[in-house]
Amino acid sequence: MGFKLENSVDLAEKAPKKEGLQKLLQQEITLFGKSFGSKKKEDLYTELAVLLKAGIPLREALSLIAENQKKEKMQQFYSAMLDDLVAGTSLSEVLEQRDEFSEYEYYSIKIGEESGTLLRVTEELGNYFARKNEQRRALTNALTYPVIILITAILVVIFMLRMVVPMFEDIFRQNQVELPGITRMIIAASNGIRDYGGLMLLLLLALFLSRKYLFNGERYQIKRDHFLLRIPYLGNFLKAVYLAQFTQAVALLTSSKVPVLNSIQLVRKMIRFHPLQHALAAVEVGVMQGKPLNECLKSSKMFDAKMVSLVKVAEETNQTEFIFERLNQQYAIEVQQKSKLLSTIMEPLIIVVIGIFVGIILVSMYLPMFKLSSVLG
Repeated sequence: MGFKLENSVDLAEKAPKKEGLQKLLQQEITLFGKSFGSKKKEDLYTELAVLLKAGIPLREALSLIAENQKKEKMQQFYSAMLDDLVAGTSLSEVLEQRDEFSEYEYYSIKIGEESGTLLRVTEELGNYFARKNEQRRALTNALTYPVIILITAILVVIFMLRMVVPMFEDIFRQNQVELPGITRMIIAASNGIRDYGGLMLLLLLALFLSRKYLFNGERYQIKRDHFLLRIPYLGNFLKAVYLAQFTQAVALLTSSKVPVLNSIQLVRKMIRFHPLQHALAAVEVGVMQGKPLNECLKSSKMFDAKMVSLVKVAEETNQTEFIFERLNQQYAIEVQQKSKLLSTIMEPLIIVVIGIFVGIILVSMYLPMFKLSSVLG
């Protein structure tokens, strides 16, 4: 028998108030100067599930996890959690008291404790963070090589503008050659890098160092997420990534007999992607008005026809957990395929774009050479 949460418009009223983005599952929390992010959470829940499955009591399992930490500060963190357990606090309450864990994790563990399915919940949480980390690695692998190519190519263009173009400019000036418009533009860009290159470098460094203060605002993040969603192919790739996380989370919650409305509320708090959060907020309102879930999903562009049709089948057959697990598998495969294709597309595209820039520089420098040859002749 599962633990059922009370239906409410806002579960935050039932839980401790956590300000800002501390509620979000994907946030990388700073802990002792280091991030207690998805990788550490994957290790925690996976190891905890293995130890519980082996028949080791929860307190002893957490003690073993603390002892296996290589860093002293992480040992202290887990030891503090263990002290709370020894004092009679439940694991869910231990998570609730710490900002490093989200409401989603707190409610999931509480459901496991109340329903006697803590082992399964920890396994599912471990799988969730493992898949989330795998999706992040897929995105990183897809972008790493193209980004390296892009940075190298930009440095080559800057080198040409800073070192090669001035040599041609001296030749043209000494021979008083009339320059075409494109050549004057390239020379102006070269002079701009010469005169303001240091300032631009300092500005970029300042933006990098202050990015947490400049780019963490809610308005900026909303505009950024909606902009990314409109980028061809990349937008569809990001949508698949977050829909995979959404379906996996709903599958975990429904398997623990959490009502659909509460599942939507919890998932909306844990996914840090504003287009999906806004879509889930609209879905939540529709479900509260008594509409079927598939109709609520259909009203948003975030959810494709495949999800809508399968959710409709799930509602008719009462197979919500199974359907969302299937959807999660499909989206996970789609993420892998799109990540490989993204890398394949970006590499030649970047090479072509940079080749065009290099070609423009070369052509702009060689056009005056024809006039120069006539002058010298």
